[in-house]
Amino acid sequence: MTISTQTMTREQRKSVAIEYFKRFDNGGDVLGLFADDATVYFPKWGVAEGKEEIARMFGDVAGLFVEIHHYPEYLKFIIEDDMVVAEGITSGVTSDGTEWRAGVTHAGRWTDVFEIRDHKIQRCYIYLDPDYAGADTARYPWLADAEAMA
Repeated sequence: MTISTQTMTREQRKSVAIEYFKRFDNGGDVLGLFADDATVYFPKWGVAEGKEEIARMFGDVAGLFVEIHHYPEYLKFIIEDDMVVAEGITSGVTSDGTEWRAGVTHAGRWTDVFEIRDHKIQRCYIYLDPDYAGADTARYPWLADAEAMA
């Protein structure tokens, strides 16, 4: 774990988080925002430790979709010390061509919890349902019933 040496304001921490989402959408250098020893959690993947493993995890996750859009203008933030919690929405297209959009399909709502120090992301835990296409309906009666009625 990197020891903090620079003081950051709440707005600076928030701007690092917003930049993370913008780079994801625009194909920018997302890894450049992370500390060398950062950790990232993604559901059904687990915890990636260090930039090399984080790059592998992001590559695996990117295989789930061909297009993704975050909407920074709708982000809700809670910022306390070095902790930044961001709640937001996405839309996109899965690798099999299924479209999702928050508020239209069940996918697209998420929360990320960051620790940001020294202008770098030290930790990012992503909380969402990774079933962007909504294919996992058999295990959830309310989804299976809706599918049968369609």
